Amino acid sequence: MGILNLTPDSFSDGGQYQDTDSAVQRALQMRDQGADIIDIGGESTRPGAQSLSAEEEIKRVVPVIRALRLVSDVAISIDSSKAAVMQAAVAAGANLINDVRALQQESALQMAQQLNVPVCLMHMQGAPHNMQHDPCYHDVLSDVKGFLKQRVASCLEAGISREQIMIDPGFGFGKTLAHNLSLLKHLSEFAELGLPLLVGISRKSMLGQITGADVEQRVAAGLATTVLAYQAGAQFFRVHDVKATVDALKVTQAVGSSK
Repeated sequence: MGILNLTPDSFSDGGQYQDTDSAVQRALQMRDQGADIIDIGGESTRPGAQSLSAEEEIKRVVPVIRALRLVSDVAISIDSSKAAVMQAAVAAGANLINDVRALQQESALQMAQQLNVPVCLMHMQGAPHNMQHDPCYHDVLSDVKGFLKQRVASCLEAGISREQIMIDPGFGFGKTLAHNLSLLKHLSEFAELGLPLLVGISRKSMLGQITGADVEQRVAAGLATTVLAYQAGAQFFRVHDVKATVDALKVTQAVGSSK
Protein backbone atom coordinates (compact mmCIF):
# COMPACT_ATOMS: atom_id res chain seq x y z
CA MET A 1 0.00 0.00 0.00
CA GLY A 2 1.71 3.15 -1.24
CA ILE A 3 1.09 6.31 0.77
CA LEU A 4 -0.16 9.41 -1.06
CA ASN A 5 -0.77 12.30 1.35
CA LEU A 6 -2.56 15.27 -0.20
CA THR A 7 -1.84 17.39 2.85
CA PRO A 8 0.37 20.38 3.66
CA ASP A 9 1.29 19.02 7.09
CA SER A 10 1.83 15.24 7.07
CA PHE A 11 4.97 14.29 8.99
CA SER A 12 6.93 12.88 6.04
CA ASP A 13 5.63 14.03 2.65
CA GLY A 14 3.28 16.89 3.56
CA GLY A 15 3.03 19.52 0.84
CA GLN A 16 4.71 17.47 -1.88
CA TYR A 17 1.63 16.39 -3.86
CA GLN A 18 -0.95 19.15 -3.51
CA ASP A 19 -1.78 19.55 -7.20
CA THR A 20 -3.64 16.82 -9.06
CA ASP A 21 -1.03 16.17 -11.77
CA SER A 22 1.88 15.63 -9.38
CA ALA A 23 -0.28 13.47 -7.12
CA VAL A 24 -1.38 11.24 -9.99
CA GLN A 25 2.19 10.92 -11.25
CA ARG A 26 3.33 9.88 -7.77
CA ALA A 27 0.53 7.32 -7.58
CA LEU A 28 1.49 5.86 -10.97
CA GLN A 29 5.13 5.77 -9.94
CA MET A 30 4.27 3.78 -6.81
CA ARG A 31 2.06 1.46 -8.86
CA ASP A 32 4.92 0.81 -11.27
CA GLN A 33 7.22 0.14 -8.32
CA GLY A 34 4.89 -2.60 -7.12
CA ALA A 35 2.18 -0.99 -5.01
CA ASP A 36 -1.08 -2.96 -5.14
CA ILE A 37 -3.06 -0.20 -3.40
CA ILE A 38 -2.64 3.57 -3.41
CA ASP A 39 -3.74 4.98 -0.03
CA ILE A 40 -4.97 8.54 -0.53
CA GLY A 41 -5.49 10.86 2.42
CA GLY A 42 -6.49 14.50 2.66
CA GLU A 43 -6.19 15.05 6.41
CA SER A 44 -2.98 14.63 8.39
CA THR A 45 -3.13 12.23 11.34
CA ARG A 46 0.38 12.97 12.59
CA PRO A 47 0.75 13.64 16.35
CA GLY A 48 -0.64 17.09 17.12
CA ALA A 49 -2.60 17.41 13.88
CA GLN A 50 -5.87 19.33 13.98
CA SER A 51 -9.05 18.07 12.35
CA LEU A 52 -10.27 19.20 8.94
CA SER A 53 -13.79 19.74 7.63
CA ALA A 54 -15.28 17.05 5.42
CA GLU A 55 -15.74 19.63 2.66
CA GLU A 56 -12.05 20.53 2.61
CA GLU A 57 -11.01 16.90 2.77
CA ILE A 58 -13.28 16.04 -0.19
CA LYS A 59 -11.88 18.98 -2.13
CA ARG A 60 -8.38 17.56 -1.68
CA VAL A 61 -8.96 13.89 -2.42
CA VAL A 62 -11.79 13.54 -4.93
CA PRO A 63 -10.12 15.26 -7.92
CA VAL A 64 -7.05 13.06 -7.50
CA ILE A 65 -9.08 9.86 -7.16
CA ARG A 66 -11.06 10.74 -10.29
CA ALA A 67 -7.96 11.62 -12.26
CA LEU A 68 -6.10 8.50 -11.17
CA ARG A 69 -9.08 6.30 -11.99
CA LEU A 70 -9.12 7.68 -15.54
CA VAL A 71 -5.58 6.44 -16.19
CA SER A 72 -5.26 3.33 -14.01
CA ASP A 73 -7.30 0.53 -12.48
CA VAL A 74 -4.94 0.26 -9.49
CA ALA A 75 -6.83 -0.23 -6.23
CA ILE A 76 -7.42 3.01 -4.33
CA SER A 77 -7.87 3.31 -0.59
CA ILE A 78 -9.39 6.38 1.02
CA ASP A 79 -7.69 7.25 4.31
CA SER A 80 -10.52 8.98 6.15
CA SER A 81 -12.80 8.73 9.18
CA LYS A 82 -15.65 10.86 7.85
CA ALA A 83 -18.77 9.32 6.32
CA ALA A 84 -19.17 12.08 3.75
CA VAL A 85 -15.57 11.71 2.58
CA MET A 86 -15.92 7.93 2.32
CA GLN A 87 -19.05 8.34 0.21
CA ALA A 88 -17.50 10.92 -2.13
CA ALA A 89 -14.26 8.97 -2.49
CA VAL A 90 -15.95 5.68 -3.33
CA ALA A 91 -18.22 7.46 -5.81
CA ALA A 92 -15.08 8.87 -7.44
CA GLY A 93 -13.48 5.42 -7.73
CA ALA A 94 -11.97 4.38 -4.38
CA ASN A 95 -12.15 0.66 -3.56
CA LEU A 96 -11.35 0.51 0.14
CA ILE A 97 -11.85 2.54 3.34
CA ASN A 98 -8.83 2.89 5.64
CA ASP A 99 -10.05 4.45 8.89
CA VAL A 100 -7.69 5.30 11.76
CA ARG A 101 -10.76 5.68 13.99
CA ALA A 102 -12.18 2.25 13.11
CA LEU A 103 -15.55 3.54 11.91
CA GLN A 104 -16.38 5.23 15.22
CA GLN A 105 -17.19 8.68 13.84
CA GLU A 106 -20.79 9.72 13.26
CA SER A 107 -22.48 7.62 10.52
CA ALA A 108 -19.16 6.06 9.44
CA LEU A 109 -20.19 2.51 10.28
CA GLN A 110 -23.50 2.81 8.43
CA MET A 111 -21.82 4.47 5.46
CA ALA A 112 -19.21 1.72 5.16
CA GLN A 113 -21.96 -0.88 5.18
CA GLN A 114 -23.89 0.97 2.48
CA LEU A 115 -20.83 1.43 0.28
CA ASN A 116 -20.03 -2.30 0.48
CA VAL A 117 -16.26 -1.98 0.05
CA PRO A 118 -13.51 -3.50 2.22
CA VAL A 119 -12.62 -1.61 5.39
CA CYS A 120 -9.48 -1.42 7.51
CA LEU A 121 -10.08 -0.86 11.23
CA MET A 122 -7.17 0.72 13.11
CA HIS A 123 -6.57 1.17 16.82
CA MET A 124 -5.80 4.66 18.10
CA GLN A 125 -5.80 5.84 21.71
CA GLY A 126 -7.13 9.38 21.84
CA ALA A 127 -7.09 11.57 18.73
CA PRO A 128 -4.21 12.91 16.61
CA HIS A 129 -4.14 16.24 18.47
CA ASN A 130 -3.59 14.56 21.85
CA MET A 131 -2.73 10.91 21.28
CA GLN A 132 0.93 11.23 22.25
CA HIS A 133 0.42 13.31 25.40
CA ASP A 134 0.58 10.37 27.80
CA PRO A 135 -0.34 7.01 26.25
CA CYS A 136 -1.24 4.49 28.95
CA TYR A 137 -2.42 0.86 28.80
CA HIS A 138 -3.16 -1.90 31.28
CA ASP A 139 -1.60 -4.29 28.77
CA VAL A 140 -1.02 -2.84 25.31
CA LEU A 141 -1.36 -6.13 23.44
CA SER A 142 -4.57 -7.28 25.09
CA ASP A 143 -6.02 -3.75 25.10
CA VAL A 144 -5.43 -3.25 21.36
CA LYS A 145 -6.68 -6.73 20.49
CA GLY A 146 -9.75 -6.22 22.67
CA PHE A 147 -10.57 -2.92 20.97
CA LEU A 148 -10.23 -4.44 17.50
CA LYS A 149 -12.41 -7.41 18.48
CA GLN A 150 -15.09 -4.98 19.64
CA ARG A 151 -14.95 -2.95 16.43
CA VAL A 152 -15.10 -6.09 14.29
CA ALA A 153 -18.17 -7.18 16.25
CA SER A 154 -19.77 -3.78 15.64
CA CYS A 155 -19.09 -4.08 11.92
CA LEU A 156 -20.60 -7.56 11.76
CA GLU A 157 -23.65 -6.36 13.67
CA ALA A 158 -24.04 -3.47 11.24
CA GLY A 159 -24.07 -5.86 8.28
CA ILE A 160 -20.48 -5.61 7.06
CA SER A 161 -19.28 -9.08 6.10
CA ARG A 162 -16.22 -10.54 7.79
CA GLU A 163 -14.63 -10.99 4.36
CA GLN A 164 -14.64 -7.19 3.97
CA ILE A 165 -12.64 -6.44 7.14
CA MET A 166 -8.93 -6.05 7.83
CA ILE A 167 -7.26 -4.80 11.02
CA ASP A 168 -4.34 -2.52 11.92
CA PRO A 169 -2.83 -2.27 15.44
CA GLY A 170 -2.00 1.39 14.81
CA PHE A 171 1.73 1.73 15.39
CA GLY A 172 2.50 5.24 16.63
CA PHE A 173 -1.12 6.20 17.28
CA GLY A 174 -1.31 6.84 21.00
CA LYS A 175 1.62 4.58 21.85
CA THR A 176 5.09 4.99 23.32
CA LEU A 177 8.17 3.34 21.84
CA ALA A 178 7.83 0.54 24.41
CA HIS A 179 4.19 0.00 23.38
CA ASN A 180 5.13 -0.11 19.70
CA LEU A 181 7.96 -2.56 20.25
CA SER A 182 5.75 -4.83 22.32
CA LEU A 183 3.10 -4.87 19.61
CA LEU A 184 5.68 -5.66 16.94
CA LYS A 185 7.27 -8.41 19.03
CA HIS A 186 3.90 -10.08 19.62
CA LEU A 187 2.31 -9.23 16.27
CA SER A 188 1.69 -12.89 15.46
CA GLU A 189 -0.90 -12.99 18.25
CA PHE A 190 -3.25 -10.87 16.16
CA ALA A 191 -3.70 -13.95 13.97
CA GLU A 192 -6.24 -15.22 16.48
CA LEU A 193 -8.66 -12.59 15.20
CA GLY A 194 -8.62 -14.45 11.87
CA LEU A 195 -8.48 -11.31 9.73
CA PRO A 196 -5.95 -9.81 7.29
CA LEU A 197 -3.45 -7.65 9.13
CA LEU A 198 -2.17 -4.29 7.90
CA VAL A 199 0.94 -2.69 9.36
CA GLY A 200 2.02 0.93 8.94
CA ILE A 201 5.40 1.82 10.48
CA SER A 202 7.02 3.52 7.48
CA ARG A 203 9.30 6.43 8.54
CA LYS A 204 7.53 6.79 11.89
CA SER A 205 9.05 8.41 14.94
CA MET A 206 9.57 5.06 16.69
CA LEU A 207 12.20 4.30 14.05
CA GLY A 208 13.84 7.67 14.68
CA GLN A 209 13.87 7.00 18.41
CA ILE A 210 15.66 3.70 17.84
CA THR A 211 18.13 4.82 15.17
CA GLY A 212 18.45 8.57 15.67
CA ALA A 213 17.71 9.02 11.95
CA ASP A 214 15.69 11.88 10.48
CA VAL A 215 12.44 11.10 8.65
CA GLU A 216 13.99 10.77 5.19
CA GLN A 217 16.73 8.48 6.53
CA ARG A 218 14.50 5.81 8.05
CA VAL A 219 14.12 3.56 5.00
CA ALA A 220 16.40 0.77 6.23
CA ALA A 221 14.75 0.73 9.65
CA GLY A 222 11.35 0.58 7.98
CA LEU A 223 12.42 -2.37 5.86
CA ALA A 224 13.53 -4.22 8.98
CA THR A 225 10.10 -3.76 10.55
CA THR A 226 8.38 -4.81 7.31
CA VAL A 227 10.31 -8.08 7.22
CA LEU A 228 9.59 -8.72 10.92
CA ALA A 229 5.90 -7.95 10.40
CA TYR A 230 5.68 -10.18 7.33
CA GLN A 231 7.26 -13.06 9.22
CA ALA A 232 4.70 -12.49 12.00
CA GLY A 233 1.80 -12.80 9.56
CA ALA A 234 1.09 -9.27 8.30
CA GLN A 235 -0.30 -9.21 4.77
CA PHE A 236 -0.57 -5.51 3.96
CA PHE A 237 2.14 -2.87 4.42
CA ARG A 238 1.41 0.85 4.25
CA VAL A 239 4.68 2.47 3.14
CA HIS A 240 6.30 5.54 1.61
CA ASP A 241 9.21 3.61 0.05
CA VAL A 242 7.45 1.16 -2.24
CA LYS A 243 10.31 -0.16 -4.38
CA ALA A 244 12.60 -0.86 -1.44
CA THR A 245 9.76 -2.57 0.44
CA VAL A 246 8.80 -4.73 -2.54
CA ASP A 247 12.43 -5.84 -2.93
CA ALA A 248 12.75 -6.66 0.77
CA LEU A 249 9.56 -8.73 0.67
CA LYS A 250 10.65 -10.55 -2.50
CA VAL A 251 13.86 -11.65 -0.77
CA THR A 252 12.01 -12.65 2.39
CA GLN A 253 9.46 -14.65 0.40
CA ALA A 254 12.16 -16.34 -1.70
CA VAL A 255 14.00 -17.50 1.38
CA GLY A 256 10.76 -18.66 2.98
CA SER A 257 9.76 -20.74 -0.05
CA SER A 258 13.19 -22.31 -0.59
CA LYS A 259 13.88 -25.93 0.36
